[in-house]
Formats: sequence, structure tokens, C-alpha cells
Amino acid sequence: MTEQQLPVVVIGAGPVGLAAAAHLTGRGLTPLVLEAGEAAGAAVREWAHVRLFSTWSELVDAEAEKLLAPTGWTRPDPTTYPAGGDWAERYLRPLADVLGETVRYGATVTGVSRVGRDRVVDAEREDQPFTVHVTHADGSEERLLAAAVIDASGSWTLPGPAGGDGLPAPGEKAAADRVAYRVPDLNDPAARARYAGRRTAVIGSGASAFTALAALAELARAEDGAGTHATWILRRGISGSTFGGGTADQLPARGALGLAAKAAVEQGHASAVTGFRTASVERDGDGRLVLTAEDGRRLDAVDEVIVLTGLRPDLSFLSEIRLGLDERLQAPVELAPLIDPNQHSCGTVYPHGHRELGHPERDFYMVGAKSYGRAPTFLALTGYEQVRSVVAALAGDTESADRVELVLPETGVCGGAGLFDTPAAESRGSAESAEFAESGCCSPASAVVQAPQVVALGKRPQESASPAENGGGCCG
Repeated sequence: MTEQQLPVVVIGAGPVGLAAAAHLTGRGLTPLVLEAGEAAGAAVREWAHVRLFSTWSELVDAEAEKLLAPTGWTRPDPTTYPAGGDWAERYLRPLADVLGETVRYGATVTGVSRVGRDRVVDAEREDQPFTVHVTHADGSEERLLAAAVIDASGSWTLPGPAGGDGLPAPGEKAAADRVAYRVPDLNDPAARARYAGRRTAVIGSGASAFTALAALAELARAEDGAGTHATWILRRGISGSTFGGGTADQLPARGALGLAAKAAVEQGHASAVTGFRTASVERDGDGRLVLTAEDGRRLDAVDEVIVLTGLRPDLSFLSEIRLGLDERLQAPVELAPLIDPNQHSCGTVYPHGHRELGHPERDFYMVGAKSYGRAPTFLALTGYEQVRSVVAALAGDTESADRVELVLPETGVCGGAGLFDTPAAESRGSAESAEFAESGCCSPASAVVQAPQVVALGKRPQESASPAENGGGCCG
């Protein structure tokens, strides 16, 4: 079999991986999608209860819809917000069914390399096809050949730890029976019993933490003062960006999450603890957990801990691939400056495609959430445009691959990840500790709706003559 006849292996049958397969099919290329789970959207199904803050209009890839149309499939109401389970069942499963045998389940990729070449060998490296090592659900192993590899495996399997230094805090693993790393489904009787009437620490400052805080506050209201309370642990201080963009967020449901978290604090269902970087997790005499901080603070004991400190890309099976990754974000080096949370959080990522997503290993690409490394603001729209560009490049259509179109809704906040060592109040649960200040270069006062951008890759638009011309945002 010649390299031209070999399939393009896509790792992961999530939203972006299946979109990649749809685009490959549309270009006359053969996809082979390898999914470790037993169904399409296996990771999405694990948060089936969580409602997305994107509407259906932003969750369906255009090329995928072309494949679905002949089956009689119709897009759900584009103005509504599905939960993860809806997205998986009403879109991802039908799309995988259309792709048929090109999607294989229970296939875990354990390694990617070049035929006869480890990462050290230069000689004729780019002339060799890829080898993809797979372990199947029955334990059998297989080596597949591929003309190119698109890694859309996401980052769901590697949640960040509680430890403030990026490592599991001493005692964290031993407390596994009381520590969770996902947003709980409080409609599930077992989960509801676990958190009702108890004190729960929520560690994190993003949309997942907002969702957990809002859910626990709702549970507290339903329990009518039965003792359900959240201790919200932030590694940074409270600033204008802490609760997101609120009404200035161009994704209203995303803005509403932050406002719900803010309300949980203001109404006394949650107490905010700022500048707290967890150093250890200890048990008291009753088996409850006591968190200690790098600065020596010890919190009152809690019954449960929910750790929502972000996700990380799994690079373990790519040891023989020559990757060009930013040393901080673990994202492709050309993409990293566009998404670095140290610099901005406005959500307006500059249009990017195959050139920014490429690596020293030719014809290997990371796409989807994995391409963002540890950056937290990925949207499905981004992934769909990424794979459109990457597949066009693999098909040899450089003109189309370079013409990247991407319009992302702004979050309404910008200016970096927020204060780090502010001496803010440490445990106040009042509105005073959660003031929604308007600060940052993309604050609500200056947020505007972006016009669509069509930009040739590698060519940045000229800087505006004044802040007003680009909406007053540093990241526009």
C-alpha cells in the first residue's frame, strides 16, 4: 500500500475528531478514527448533565452537517443550549453512524512514530509513513500505518490536581474517597446524598467551578438551610475578571455562569477564600479534610473537595514524535502566544489553522482542546475551523488552508489571569469580597461585537490607530 492510499488516522471520536473525519471524507481522503471509549463522544458523555454555554448553532460542524443531511437528520433548534448528553446523542452519535466503519471503538492509542524511525533518526524520516500502536478492549495489540495523524484526543483524562504547585498535594491521593475532579450531577440521588447538608471545598476559578458553585447553591436553597455550604478556594485574588464578563459576555450563558457563582457568594451559600494555594490535604479525627496553604493557613474541615483546576494534554503516547510545544502551555509554539492566559482571557483568539498547529513532525497535528494545552478557553467553533484548515493542507489545497475564518465571542474580560498575591480578604462570603469591578482591557464598558475576520495565515492585521477602532481590547 502506498502512502497515498494509507488513511489519515484521527485520534478521538469527540466533536473535533469526528469533524476532522467529515472534512477528510469531503476531500476524498480516507479517515480512520480511533476512539478509546465505547461510543462517540465518550468524554462528553461523562459530563452529560452539564449544559453547554454555546447554542446548537455553534456546535455543529458545517461539513459534518453535509454528511448528515441525506440521512434526514435536522439540526436541533439553533437557539437552544444542549447538555453534554444531548450533544452526544443528537449529533455525535448520528455523525459517527454515518462515518460507519471508519470509526473504531475500544481502540486506545499507545504510541505514534514513523516506520523504522525513533525520534532521533533524521535519515529519510519524512518519507516514512506513521505507525500508530493501538491496544484494543480485549487486550490485543495492533500496529497501523497512516499517511498523517490528527490528534483530537482532548484533555479530559488528565484533570489538574489540588496542589498549588501543579502537583498532587501531599495527602490528596490518600483522600481520594472525598475528592472529586468533575462537576457533580446533583440530579443523581447518590451525588445529591454525597453533598447535601455538607461542607464542600471547590477549588478553581473557571466555568466548571462556576457551574459547581451554582449547583451547590441551588442544592442549599432546596435543602432550606440544612447545612449545605461551599468554600470557594481561589489561588488568586478577586478582581474584575473573577466572575467572567457577566452581561458583557457575547455568549450569554457563559456570562450567566459567573453571575450565578457571584450570587452564591453574595447570598451566603459560598465563602470565597483568596490567594490560597493548597500545600497539603489532611484528615481530622472525624475523617473530614483539612486543607493547608503554602502560607501556613489552615481551613476549617470540609466533608468533600471538588477540584476543578483545569485539564492537561496527554503527551505520553507521543514520545517518539517531534513536537514543537510551548514550555508553559504545552500548546504548539505558534499558537501559544494567542491563547496564553497570563496575557489575556477575552476569548478572541486570532484566526489560526494548519501553520500555527503544525509541529516539526510533518503531517502531524494536534487539534481541538488538546491543541490549547493548559489554556482554558477552547470553543467547539475553534476546533471545527482548525480541522477545516488542517485537512485542506493535507489535501494539498494550501490556498484554502491558509484562508482561515474564525469569529469567537468575547468573554467580556481581558488582561491576564488576574491578581496572584493580592492581600484580599481571605474568607469573606459577602458581596464586599466579590465586588464585580470593571477592570481589564476588555472590560464590560468597552466590549463590542466583532465583525467576521477572513485572514491569510502568517499575516497579522495592521494595528488599529486607536483603541476605539479595535473595540478597546488588547486581544481583539
